[in-house]
Amino acid sequence: MTFGTLLTPEAVKVVTSASSKKRLFHEIGDLAQGAYDLNAALVVESLIAREALGPTGVGHGVALPHARIDGISDVIGAFVLLDKPIDFDAVDRQPVDIAFALFAPEEAGVEHLKALALVSRTLRDPAICTKLRANPDASTLYAILNEAKPAQAA
Repeated sequence: MTFGTLLTPEAVKVVTSASSKKRLFHEIGDLAQGAYDLNAALVVESLIAREALGPTGVGHGVALPHARIDGISDVIGAFVLLDKPIDFDAVDRQPVDIAFALFAPEEAGVEHLKALALVSRTLRDPAICTKLRANPDASTLYAILNEAKPAQAA
């Protein structure tokens, strides 16, 4: 699994208007609708429902919101770089400016976990996050993610 299989260039965006987690989820919903023809309201509702189980802010300014979406056949993603970090109830209490949302089919098992592991390992790399934060251009962000070589799991 690679970022090329999870993400299309249309699913990468720099967001300047998100002031809260809920607003970010609306941005992600709109992004997923434009890139994958998903129902934006369903995406937002699914992300909010998953977030109610526990925050997906993993620390160091990174969040990995994810949800199962009925009607999709593959695990897909959306990447957002925020120009202003927002509170996300992250484990380290740091605001989030990088969010990679994953959407999996209802029946997805191991593929969803593989995708989550790939994204998590990649975005734990400070050098990759520094590159992402320094390049507020969607096509450059897409290229950085596709070229990233995540550390292998131990």
